[in-house]
Amino acid sequence: MVTHDLAKDPPSRDLLEKLIPAEDAASYLNARSPAYKERDLGTKSLTKRQVIDLMLEEPNLIRRPLVLRGTKAVFGFSPEQYEELI
Repeated sequence: MVTHDLAKDPPSRDLLEKLIPAEDAASYLNARSPAYKERDLGTKSLTKRQVIDLMLEEPNLIRRPLVLRGTKAVFGFSPEQYEELI
């Protein structure tokens, strides 16, 4: 298993653009992050670009863990979705 510290080395804009769909992009944000709460992001309607900009500015806003396999990804803890990757 390979682990990667997203706070120290966040994913690139290119990778996030490929992984995050335009519809419901805000659901890929970490709603438990203090930065999410401080910015009151739960009340805002954000575009995919805005979501990715926020993630690059504040990596703790990326919903974790981020599990990658090939071109597929799972953001957040979801054993059912992990099984789909296998």
